[in-house]
Amino acid sequence: MHEGSLRGVAVDVIHSWQFTPMADPIGVAVIPPSTDLQAAAQKVLTTAMNKVANEREGVIVHELVVQGSAVSTLLDAGRNAELLVVGRRGHGGFIGLLLGSVATQVVNHAKCPVVVVGKH
Repeated sequence: MHEGSLRGVAVDVIHSWQFTPMADPIGVAVIPPSTDLQAAAQKVLTTAMNKVANEREGVIVHELVVQGSAVSTLLDAGRNAELLVVGRRGHGGFIGLLLGSVATQVVNHAKCPVVVVGKH
């Protein structure tokens, strides 16, 4: 939000979701309806946005819930972006120094500058 405010640009906040069906040993797969998954993803985004509500002042924010892989969704969004901001793995200690697979792919393939942020 701070970068959007500094740059005077809108901020797209994207939460992507993807369901990979798995069959149990007897061959039965239970796949929840995509509307349920979409609603759950929207709830995750809404919860996150509520945490930064006081930082939105003066910033135009587009909240997007997208079905698809995180990497492809973010790389698509980065095609026309000035900056792409992604999180890193939420682990602490030594493993916390490593980037997650999504952040690594985005850093290596994005067409715009990428900032990777960790917990603070």
